[in-house]
Amino acid sequence: MALGKKQMALLYHNLVRADHFDKMMMNRIMQGKLLGFYHPGDGAMAAGVGASTFLGENDILNPHHRAHGMGYHVGRGTDIGRYLAEHTGKVDGCCGGRSSFHWSFPEQKVYGASGFIGWHFCPVVGWGWASKQKGEQMVLMASGDGSYGQGAAHEAMLFAMNWKLPIVFFCENNGMAIHSTAADMHPMPDISSLAQGYGMPAVVVDGQDVFAVAETVIAARKHALAGKGPTFVEAKTLRLREHDVGTPDLARAEPREAKYLEALKQRDPVVLATRRVLDEKVLTQKQIDQIYQEAKEEVARVEQFADDSPVAQPSIEELQAGVYA
Repeated sequence: MALGKKQMALLYHNLVRADHFDKMMMNRIMQGKLLGFYHPGDGAMAAGVGASTFLGENDILNPHHRAHGMGYHVGRGTDIGRYLAEHTGKVDGCCGGRSSFHWSFPEQKVYGASGFIGWHFCPVVGWGWASKQKGEQMVLMASGDGSYGQGAAHEAMLFAMNWKLPIVFFCENNGMAIHSTAADMHPMPDISSLAQGYGMPAVVVDGQDVFAVAETVIAARKHALAGKGPTFVEAKTLRLREHDVGTPDLARAEPREAKYLEALKQRDPVVLATRRVLDEKVLTQKQIDQIYQEAKEEVARVEQFADDSPVAQPSIEELQAGVYA
């Protein structure tokens, strides 16, 4: 489907916001103001924004770990103040400051994150089954190329296709799984080729193009809600920085070449989107400048909220209340 100008403007706005928030998170962890880790999304924010901006209110969203799901959270409308407070161990965090980057926003059907690669494939099948029973609900599951080496990925795709579950398997393929290259881990250049073994429709889209990603996911969502089952969407994206801040940026055991990384910057999604909204007269330069200013002000408000929140000091009873055995 072709996007209207209002939809394109919203996507651009969300992309700029997500990019600003990602840079904020990188700055804060380098200043020692975050707990745990941060996996930067520099150059790869378009995939999450495009995939999540036009989801339905009842749809279940399972974000990717890159940028700690920032692009998806912005598209979904998650409260970034509570998200940042969680990353800083504060009372006003979405999980009371106890999870670091293993956040959860169940009120918006965003059911958390884990440090285990591929953990979400089996729960996604359960969410997909429940969504099919309810109707008018689907699941967007985002994951990286590295997670598709997990056996659970194949179990999930098998059951999803057999039961025609309303799931979009959304793969952000940036060609890197920490230090391993996708070429070393997969025999085919497209991860989406795995879906062919299950008869699942598969689409490859330019993950640097926020508008193309949105169009693709809108179509996959329509397919799912029509009772036709899952779709595999592979967004070809980039990783401009190291896997997580402070880890050497290696491919196998060698540093990635500076010349190669510099060339990747020419495909920065914000640069590409800015060019398009100007060329197609979706936005004026004055409007773009205003969007940037608003994003800058929003970052300041979010940081102030998180900084002002008290440090979480949960009691033993509170800690145990969230543990199930």
